[in-house]
Amino acid sequence: MRRFLLRHALLPDGWHDDVLVEVDAGGMITAVTPQSTAKDAEPVGGITLPGLPNLHSHAFQRAMAGLAERSGPAGGDSFWTWRETMYRFAARLTPEDIEAIATQLYAEMLQAGYTAVAEFHYVHHQPDGSAYDDPAELSWRVLAAADSTGIALTHLPVLYRYGGFGARAPQERQRRFLHDAPAYARLLERLAPAFRDRGDRRLGIAPHSLRAVSPELLDQALEMIDAIDNGAPVHIHIAEQTAEVEDCIAWSGRRPVEWLLDHCAVGARWCLVHATHMTDAETARLAASQAVAGLCPSTEANLGDGIFPAVSYLAQDGRFGIGSDSHIGVHAAEDLRLLEYGQRLLHRGRNLLAGRPERSTGRRLFDAACRGGAQALGLKLGAITSGCRADFVCLDEDAPALAGRRGDAALDAWIFTSTPQSPIREVYAGGRRVVENRRHVRAGDYAARYREALDRILQE
Repeated sequence: MRRFLLRHALLPDGWHDDVLVEVDAGGMITAVTPQSTAKDAEPVGGITLPGLPNLHSHAFQRAMAGLAERSGPAGGDSFWTWRETMYRFAARLTPEDIEAIATQLYAEMLQAGYTAVAEFHYVHHQPDGSAYDDPAELSWRVLAAADSTGIALTHLPVLYRYGGFGARAPQERQRRFLHDAPAYARLLERLAPAFRDRGDRRLGIAPHSLRAVSPELLDQALEMIDAIDNGAPVHIHIAEQTAEVEDCIAWSGRRPVEWLLDHCAVGARWCLVHATHMTDAETARLAASQAVAGLCPSTEANLGDGIFPAVSYLAQDGRFGIGSDSHIGVHAAEDLRLLEYGQRLLHRGRNLLAGRPERSTGRRLFDAACRGGAQALGLKLGAITSGCRADFVCLDEDAPALAGRRGDAALDAWIFTSTPQSPIREVYAGGRRVVENRRHVRAGDYAARYREALDRILQE
């Protein structure tokens, strides 16, 4: 049993001083006592927040950040031209590369205030498309990265079978991603034992998108995961691009979110990633479903996806979380800031997501992203309370951006002030300090391995 005394901390019912937090050997909180006078607890100074879940990650893409920022010969760059760069990059990666990249990324996430991640993992096979001797080889690399860094992980092996709506044949460049139903079932069965009795891991599934699975295959995948873990998380890309919406209508007569809500029992276990392009009716139905909208503002801006209808969605009590997706940036505060700023640009107003008068916008966004992220990951985290994982993000109250601020004012300053140096001083994951003086405790080792991998990849 470990005991921590948090000087100033955000609990589910608000801010408190001198909070005693007791943590068991598995890294889970067993008791929380505000206004404690305990003398034998480890002091944690500054301003302490619960760790934020990152609900959407493609880890390998961290290493290609910036490589698609050169215009193509024909102009007209878009998500679809970016995807060609991604295919070429993914074809070069070895298992060792994937582990090195994921480890570096997860350390960066922890430094940025993310203490858990949902890995939407879709590179499964060798570059020629053949399976590794162990079909879970690349998944094991991701799990090793999470264990090494200390980040909690919901692992979402991607089911990718087709190249377009209507079971269109896949492209040759997608060969590393592809599974049929029997192969996908074998992958899930191989992975399942590694997730039993782990409070910091959850296995779910990720049908890549409606264009990559058929209705029959989607139903089969849900049956597969329910046989392993009934109620496990289900994540899916949806309505990210207008071309996707148009193709879905041509195939089915319905829009993507509309089709999914009509076809599946979408509820709290589901995370609909992006859901950028929805009608008012789809927005209302998604909010009512209790599913989580997985929003990735920095990636959605980088890819030119569009702007999620957050004002309307949140006004209807819609649930959301945030993710860094392609990792063009890995900053929890920045993605929350961009979510609000996108709405300000769209609607030409301010504090549009605060929800009610005289309310902190940063607090409303942070609380909602913690709740929605924890729901999407299917793990007990995102709050400093009994039964949750002991994840603490400690802001330096002496940082210039936070000078003279406490409580919601400090949270607003962190989210809406961009500074050269992060005010995140320390991070605890599962009761273990993994970030000290703003750096992961093994940052040097991870960076060296990452540089070695990139030196080779980028010379090919």
